Amino acid sequence: MKPNSTYKTLIIAEAGVNHNGDIENAKKLIEVAARAGADYVKFQTFKTENLVTKNASKADYQKVNDPNSSDQFSMLKQLELSYDQHLELIEHSKKNGIRFLSTGFDLESLDFLNTLNLDLFKIPSGEITNLPYLKKIASFKKPVIISTGMANMEEIRDALDVLLSSGIPQNQITILHCNTDYPTQPNDVNLFAMLDIQQEFGIQIGYSDHTEGIEVSFAAVALGARVIEKHFTLDKNMPGPDHKASLNPEELQLMCSGIRKIEKSISGTGKKTPTESELKNKNIARKGLYFSKNLDAGHVIEENDLVVLRPFTGISPMQLPLIIGKSLKQSVEMGSPLTLNDF
Repeated sequence: MKPNSTYKTLIIAEAGVNHNGDIENAKKLIEVAARAGADYVKFQTFKTENLVTKNASKADYQKVNDPNSSDQFSMLKQLELSYDQHLELIEHSKKNGIRFLSTGFDLESLDFLNTLNLDLFKIPSGEITNLPYLKKIASFKKPVIISTGMANMEEIRDALDVLLSSGIPQNQITILHCNTDYPTQPNDVNLFAMLDIQQEFGIQIGYSDHTEGIEVSFAAVALGARVIEKHFTLDKNMPGPDHKASLNPEELQLMCSGIRKIEKSISGTGKKTPTESELKNKNIARKGLYFSKNLDAGHVIEENDLVVLRPFTGISPMQLPLIIGKSLKQSVEMGSPLTLNDF
C-alpha cells in the first residue's frame, strides 16, 4: 500500500436481512448505521422464487440460528422486502444522511435496483460464478464491488474478465476478500489473501468481515483495505440467520470510529521524519553530556568525568569520543552541562 494523505475507507454497514421482514426494523437499522458513522447501509433484494428451489436445504449456521423454518425457501420468503419498501428505505436513508445500497440476488431484482439510481452494485460471493448475473451487472456500467467467499483465484479472474470485457474500468472495481462462514473463525480469515488478490490483479481491495468482533476489520484496514463490509443487527438474540454473526449497534459505532483513527495513522508521506507535534519534546526526552565532578582548568577529560542526563543541552552523547582527551580551558562544577566553550 502506498502512503496516501487522503486515505479513506468505505464502510458498508450490512443490514442484510436482519430486519426480519419488518420495515420498522429496517428503518431502525438505517438509523443505527447512520449514527455509527458508516458510509452506506446495505440490504438484500431478492424474489425467493428466483433465488432458490422449493426444497433447498439451509446451511448449518442457518439451521442453528433460524430453527423456525425448515428450508431456505420458507426462511427467505419471510425476509423479502417489497419494491415499495425499498423506496421507503431509500427516503429514510436520505433523511438520516447515509447512502443506501442493496445486493440483488436475481436478474429481476438487479433490473429493479438499476431503476433506483444506486451509486454502485455489489456482487455477493454466491454469484461470482453466475455468468448471466455478472453480465447483467456489467451492463449497468456502474462501479462494482465483488465478494470472493468460497472462490479461488481462477474464479475471481473469470468474474473480473466478464466485467472488464463489458467495459467496466478496472479502477471502478473493488474485490473483497471474504470467508463464507458465519461466524468465520480467526484461523480461517487468511487475511494476507487480500494482498494476494491485490498483487495478482492490480486492483483495489477490501474485506467483507464475517468474524465476531471488530479486530479483523481493523487489521484489514491497516493492511490496505479500501472497503470494509460488516453485518450488524439491532439485537444479536433476535431470531434469524445472520444476527449471531453481526455487530450490535455499540460495536458498529466502535468499528467505524476505530477505522477512522486507523486511517489517520496510516496516512502521510510514509517517510520517517520527526513530526511537528513531537519536536517540542525532543530536547526534554533526549539526553546531553554533563560533568560528573568538579574539575580544574587544564584537566584532560576522561570518560568517568562525564555523565549522560536529561535534558539535552547542546552536546549529544554521540559526540563523546570527540570530547575524551580534550583539555578544559576553565574550571567546571559537577552537574553543569558541557559547552564548546569549555575546551
